[in-house]
Amino acid sequence: MQTRHRIIFQDSREMSAINDQSIDLVVTSPPYPMIKMWDEQFIEMNPEIALFLENGEYGRAFESMHLMLDDVWQELYRVMKEGALACINIGDATRTINSRFQLFANHVRIQRKFIDLGFDILPLILWRKQTTAPNKFMGSGMLPAGAYVTLEHEYILIFRKGNKRIFASAEEKHNRLTSAFFWEERNTWFSDLWDLKGVRQDINDRQLRSRSAAFPFMLPFRLINMYSVFGDTVLDPFVGTGTTSLAAMAAGRDSIGFEVDNNFSDLVKARTILGLPVLKKYNADRINNHLDFVRCRMKEKGDLKYINSYFGFPVMTRQEKELRLVFIKSVSEMENNCFTVSYFEDQSVKNLNFDELLPEHLDVDGQIQLNFIP
Repeated sequence: MQTRHRIIFQDSREMSAINDQSIDLVVTSPPYPMIKMWDEQFIEMNPEIALFLENGEYGRAFESMHLMLDDVWQELYRVMKEGALACINIGDATRTINSRFQLFANHVRIQRKFIDLGFDILPLILWRKQTTAPNKFMGSGMLPAGAYVTLEHEYILIFRKGNKRIFASAEEKHNRLTSAFFWEERNTWFSDLWDLKGVRQDINDRQLRSRSAAFPFMLPFRLINMYSVFGDTVLDPFVGTGTTSLAAMAAGRDSIGFEVDNNFSDLVKARTILGLPVLKKYNADRINNHLDFVRCRMKEKGDLKYINSYFGFPVMTRQEKELRLVFIKSVSEMENNCFTVSYFEDQSVKNLNFDELLPEHLDVDGQIQLNFIP
């Protein structure tokens, strides 16, 4: 099994490199209108925005920024397949205008545009960004009517193009079964509240750091496993440091990413190649977590009814019997900013010992015995 991943350094408002109706899933986080760290990028694309901000015409600045994002959403509708989903991570903004503090609801504006384009809105997820900063509160402290609720969450907006995706052929149905997730993962992932820690921007270049707002790896990794199957193509039109592409690699999906700033190129390559040991471990962690769950469940309620035919351990439901996970063997750069990922063959995967699995163990040809001990 191999997957292919391509980063295209150009403006995603025009994605001619992607054919109509060829994308299975979109996972992205665009620049946030009215968040100061993104002002410069929006102004570069439309200098008029600088005048709006200087003159205190924040409503016009807000709308002008979103008009540029609208062009990207229009392209998404063109390239997405019928039944494909788009997951947009966005936060609202706060700003003081002429001494008047107010909120700019980015998630509402984006939802309105997606409706206009013909997408269906699905239930969203609130990503609660864990923080213990002592100065996180806004306003006049303990005095009534002068303080403001702190924004400690962002939104993951979820949209579908057209009707629900159909898996018609026997091959498609089988691939869907093998792409299943664990019962206990379903119970966590499909909650509308996610507690995930934000990520520190370990970027030495201050300018690049100021133009990047990468989400944590588990955010796209969950969404890709939730809303796509093996071999699907995942698109991120604001790929930045490449987190969505890395998550697609770990999940066994193809990916395409667009990034307007080609200064990210070397960073994306470094994260792809040097991050390989970490990528190998994510699905191993899923196995270990499942085995922990099974042990606890069996201790409390007895044997589970079903056995996974691939790994040989118990699972909760019939839908998990054909579930498989992929484990990365190598990553190669085939051409500039295009990568091919190879995975361990089926027989090697079955012999992995997930109770003892560490990144370095996966380099030993995968020839370690799997021992499930209830």
